[in-house]
Amino acid sequence: MADRFGAKNIFRAAIAVFIVGSIACALSGSLPAFVVSRFLQGIGGAMMTPVGRLVLVRATPKSELVAAMSWLTVPALVGPLVGPPVGGFITTYFTWHWIFLINVPIGVVGIWLATRFLPETEPAQTPPLDFIGFVLSGLAASGVVFGLSVVSLPYLPPIVGVTTVTVGLVSGALYLLHARRAKNPLLALELFRNQVFRSSVLGGGLFRIGIGAVPFLLPLMFQIGFGLTPFQSGMITFVSAIGAIGMKFVTALIFRVAGFRRVLVVGSLVAAASIAINGLFTPDTPYLLMLAMLLVGGFIRSMFFTGVNALAYAEVSAEDTSKATPITAVFQQLSVALGVALAGGILEVSTSIHGGPLSLDDFHIAFFIVAAVSAAA
Repeated sequence: MADRFGAKNIFRAAIAVFIVGSIACALSGSLPAFVVSRFLQGIGGAMMTPVGRLVLVRATPKSELVAAMSWLTVPALVGPLVGPPVGGFITTYFTWHWIFLINVPIGVVGIWLATRFLPETEPAQTPPLDFIGFVLSGLAASGVVFGLSVVSLPYLPPIVGVTTVTVGLVSGALYLLHARRAKNPLLALELFRNQVFRSSVLGGGLFRIGIGAVPFLLPLMFQIGFGLTPFQSGMITFVSAIGAIGMKFVTALIFRVAGFRRVLVVGSLVAAASIAINGLFTPDTPYLLMLAMLLVGGFIRSMFFTGVNALAYAEVSAEDTSKATPITAVFQQLSVALGVALAGGILEVSTSIHGGPLSLDDFHIAFFIVAAVSAAA
């Protein structure tokens, strides 16, 4: 869509769809209406990140890509961490509707800024949409993520989760067969032949599974295990966002001095350790110590994400950036969703073993396991 209609136009349209979805969420009077509204909101939100990244990569020389990516990764890291204090404040002192209505003025400003600052790009000749690939890849991604979510948090019968995971896996296998024969497949999997691209996407995916679990586990642990209010827990987790923002000023220098391989290997291990440390927190842990650990974790995660995102495009030609962008975006969305599903599954299994309600020990176990997954990166 970005190639055919212009990246700037699609980016603004994505924000507009997100705004409409947000208004629909706030006006929802039933659970089905809310789910449909969230579906619409997700369509707009999912378009923003890959199209924004495509504009950035095309407009930035590769020698400056690390510095550019350090800015681009800040919202992705800060958003899930700023959300808890802001959301906690809104739900504590207002109503939940304002969580969605607050998106409207922000979105309008976003459209204005995009109109003023994003470069105009000429629409390009594109091949016809790979409709079969679109259906198969969509079923594969949504089937696996939704199915794992149902299995890990069984509000629906577990057979529903098993069935949708199976549908997702079969669809993924069929897409692989289809992509080999299709002239212009939707996701250009031949990019995985490049070792740098493959390492960035798969290694970054493993890392994001652990990172995706943290914004889910940490506020819950503070509220259920520590007895804090949503606003109090959000104010603690917010410090990680400060670390993420602060790191962008030195990230490019660190990679230039130490090199990508060394920084990413060491960074993934240190970041995984910062996740595992969350599993040692108790209500008796001094708050200043927790804040310090979360701050360091924010620093390291920001550095890793900046490097792994820049690395994905290091050996991708300019004409292939529009092929690389959807693949990186899909893997990022999948891995974060899998992280939440994994964390929920660990809590579910842990509580079923001891037969009681969620306890602090359950959260500690979950943090140790997701930290191990991140370390595997």
